[in-house]
Amino acid sequence: MSISSVSDRESQTMVATKLNQSPYKVDQQVKFMHLQAEVDCLLQELKHLQLKRLAANTKQE
Repeated sequence: MSISSVSDRESQTMVATKLNQSPYKVDQQVKFMHLQAEVDCLLQELKHLQLKRLAANTKQE
């Protein structure tokens, strides 16, 4: 068994647990989780762009 499959299984278990504990309907919770993942990706992209900009500014000085 590889580490990634264990990690994937743990992630799936956590998602299932969150869905079962949520006061919202499953379809609403799934939409919320997708939006949350999209926000996380956008934040990572923003941080990456900020680091690129900082590196470019440092290089110019």
